[in-house]
Amino acid sequence: MVRRNDDRRAALVDAAIEVLARDGARGLTFRAVDAEAAVPTGTASNYFSNRDDLLTQAGARVYERIAPDEAEVERQRTAKPDKETYVALMRDVVGRVSGFRTGYLALLELRLEATRRPELRAVLTERVRADLETNLAYHDASGLPGDATAVKLLYMAFNWLIVEQLTLPDVLSEAERDALVAAAVERIVTE
Repeated sequence: MVRRNDDRRAALVDAAIEVLARDGARGLTFRAVDAEAAVPTGTASNYFSNRDDLLTQAGARVYERIAPDEAEVERQRTAKPDKETYVALMRDVVGRVSGFRTGYLALLELRLEATRRPELRAVLTERVRADLETNLAYHDASGLPGDATAVKLLYMAFNWLIVEQLTLPDVLSEAERDALVAAAVERIVTE
């Protein structure tokens, strides 16, 4: 019984992500989530205490869905710790995050909404800080070249590269994006 409720909650949160990406934060209502999830009206309100709870859980779910699987993590851990591996890792990250278009667009909507909702801002700040700390810890343990500043610079640069690809996909071709990833690693990461 609990598993069914967990599955339904996940489906509702996934529906919320789709609504956020399509209609923006103002379009995120329990009714819109119910319609997107194809469940009876009132279902979402039974699972989430309020809209802020739904917004917060949608943000957390995006991070769950863009995380690499265990096989990819293991492949990265066993690769040679050099700039070529770094470039491949960054291309994987940019591709994986860009590949979940609605998720990243939903995160952008959540960030905009967080400018008006202090509670959401606190939750997103904690989540993004934790994500950055995870990236820093991974880098430290990986033996890859570069320091914490390089990781932070790449994190910020690639976030905007992803925004560009998702919102104005004709500005850069995929080849140009890949070349920029390689150039960023080459110029930012020092031995």
